[in-house]
Amino acid sequence: MTSPLLARPGAVAAEGPDLGVAAHYGDPYAEQRALAEGKAVVDLSHRPVLRIAGPDRLSWLHSLLSQHVAALPPGQWTEALVLSPQGHVEHHLTLVDDGSQVLAHVEPGTAEALLGYLDRMRFMLRVEVEDVTAAYAVLHSGGADRFVPRPSLAEVSEPLAGIAAFEALRVEARRPRLGLDTDHRTIPHEVGWLGSAVHLDKGCYRGQETVARVYNLGRPPRRLVLLHLDGSDSELPATGDAVSLDGRDVGRVGTAVRHHVLGPLALAVVKRQVPDDASLLAGGVAASIDPEPAFEAPVSPARQAAAAREGLLRRR
Repeated sequence: MTSPLLARPGAVAAEGPDLGVAAHYGDPYAEQRALAEGKAVVDLSHRPVLRIAGPDRLSWLHSLLSQHVAALPPGQWTEALVLSPQGHVEHHLTLVDDGSQVLAHVEPGTAEALLGYLDRMRFMLRVEVEDVTAAYAVLHSGGADRFVPRPSLAEVSEPLAGIAAFEALRVEARRPRLGLDTDHRTIPHEVGWLGSAVHLDKGCYRGQETVARVYNLGRPPRRLVLLHLDGSDSELPATGDAVSLDGRDVGRVGTAVRHHVLGPLALAVVKRQVPDDASLLAGGVAASIDPEPAFEAPVSPARQAAAAREGLLRRR
């Protein structure tokens, strides 16, 4: 679905999963600065929108999603995942309830599969699920999303920033994106979705056993890192390119961007044992890991107890 905002002066169409909206409107770095300052709006109208209605909608979603949504207050946005029985991430949703319905936007290309899964899980509950992308569009500004009626999209009057600006700031903030920074083996712990999209005090959803086990052990097999790329290379690595250390593949590149302050950056998922000071190649481009943690994972009670026991033993 092509956005009417692509008709604005200077608009350059995005490619790949963001086809249908503008990559930028003529000045990508200025658009990044404006977006970072909350002075621009990003057109995300290529993202599918699902509607879940009916009196059982929140309790039903609570039983299916990784997030605690049973008592989600109207107007409060949240993130949630659908996991496989083995705990791998299958879908990522950004959703809000308005008191009568839940609207959720999802990654391009995933709506049909997600809608099919949700429809199969309705059973006899009082819920309705439908694709309402033709009725609603997504905009992002000031660090928040909002839904607008799609017919009014062409009337947006705020200054515009392209999806390239949005992606650059997302990478800087180390926020993963389904399908770019994840693969079929990704579990939430590896990419920082514990806390933001997973509620650790709820159960009874598909994949919960894996979430609890890895959380208590505290040893996910991989981790999300921010890479600083060699700025002398004119090309950025592509999504899926290998990250290598001393000739061995130790991970894969996710999203690569050019940041207006930090230069070329990329998110990558690498093996947990890769040291922060390693000299890496990302798709053949020299890369180094930003030493700041990509995210702070919550510490489980089991690990807290183990740390306390270790401390007592050392004092003895």
